[in-house]
Amino acid sequence: MTKRVNFDGPVILGAGLAGLTAALAAKTALVLSPTPLATGCSSAWAQGGMAAALSGEDTPELHAVDTLAAGAGLCDPDAVALLTREGPQAVRDLAALGAPFDRKADDGFVLSLEAAHSKARVARVGGDGAGAAIMAAVIATVRATPSIEIRENARARRLLQDATGRVVGVLAEIDGALVEIRSPAVILATGGVGGLYAVTTTPAEVRGEGLGLAALAGATIADPEFVQFHPTAIDIGRDPAPLATEALRGEGSILRDKDGRAFMADYHPAKELAPRDVVARAIHAERIAGRGAFLDATEAVGDHFPHEFPAVFEACQSAGIDPRREMIPVVPAVHYHMGGVATDLDGRASLPGLYAAGECASTGVQGANRLASNSLLEAAVFGARAGRVAAAEGKHGGEPLSLEPLPDLPDAALQILRKAMSRDAGVIRDAAGLARLLEQVEALEPAYGPCPTVVAARLIVEAALARQESRGGHYRADFPATAEPVRTFVTLENADAAVRYAAE
Repeated sequence: MTKRVNFDGPVILGAGLAGLTAALAAKTALVLSPTPLATGCSSAWAQGGMAAALSGEDTPELHAVDTLAAGAGLCDPDAVALLTREGPQAVRDLAALGAPFDRKADDGFVLSLEAAHSKARVARVGGDGAGAAIMAAVIATVRATPSIEIRENARARRLLQDATGRVVGVLAEIDGALVEIRSPAVILATGGVGGLYAVTTTPAEVRGEGLGLAALAGATIADPEFVQFHPTAIDIGRDPAPLATEALRGEGSILRDKDGRAFMADYHPAKELAPRDVVARAIHAERIAGRGAFLDATEAVGDHFPHEFPAVFEACQSAGIDPRREMIPVVPAVHYHMGGVATDLDGRASLPGLYAAGECASTGVQGANRLASNSLLEAAVFGARAGRVAAAEGKHGGEPLSLEPLPDLPDAALQILRKAMSRDAGVIRDAAGLARLLEQVEALEPAYGPCPTVVAARLIVEAALARQESRGGHYRADFPATAEPVRTFVTLENADAAVRYAAE
């Protein structure tokens, strides 16, 4: 028999930076995490840091200009203005919680330059340890807050809805047992879709389940086709692939082919500091041509590697590579999902009682291509906003219509899907590959039922097939030109390609 629990505050699915920031802002919350805290979330793996206008040479307006440019015409200007305006205080708030950002002698933030930024504005920790250090401080604060409950080994198996469609809670599997949790609001903070791809820098647990759960409940999904590939995952055969942070190129590291030739000047005047989608396609092209791709940090970092970039150094060393003396083999890997559950600036989704924050949400702030180091910033800024507003929800709603858990995709089928997604919905796409992939994805639902992961994959593939242009993280070899900038909004009820480009 399913146990029933009533909770008066928001239930938060996910315990990365967005979820825990939402919990702190809500003050009273129940956080469900599928893994122990600080594991299984992309936030803890983030290397670069947090971008914000923290110096006298920078302003939120300049940060906004760079964000809009990277977003390739699809950013929501209001969302970008809010992010960049509230960003500096979000960084300072995390520092106040104990996040040990690198500091100068005058206690100002040490700021790094990353690709497509016009100013050095990335606050970092220990070179490449920002995510883990920030999360450690936030987790300590959450654990010290008695009104925030945490349940680890807890997965959402269905969003609960009443007869009006309102989200009234979640059916969770906690330590193997099903629990019906009724609450006035549910905040999705489940991360991205990296685990749907064979080559990714994200934890395996991050595989689009929140996106699929929301879509199956009827929520509007925005821009699912826009998947960001980090150009420089370390190519040492690991799953997930370790990351060689963008900051390495900011420090002057050079991309070279196997013969040592620097190749980025062939692709963009900004060379190594070109936008991520440009660099990812360049590396992809060099590898396809058989020339290989390597990141040479021997001069830019050299002997400073162990101290300046300890995570990258350790990953390389574990594979027998000494980055102080040798080039690092790199490959593009799925790193971030610009699309997600469509929300307003307070995290409200299209369904009453449902909120989303962080990577699983689409506020419009990231557009078609996220600017480097805006991800942790978005999680902190919009996580706090969603938490505050969701905490004010007083209505519990009616009885849930169904308490049946949604099915899981078996691991063997998931591994086949991951390879197919990397093959046909990767850095470069075309109609033939996407059509082949869609046929493969659509065959999974009759075989295994409405699995949230399969639904998430189908949303990505259908939208990629429908968008007959190239923009940001979405590149069509058969449609290389850019068309009019119109966002994708879709629900499962109106998933016909003809309605995808009707802006809200």
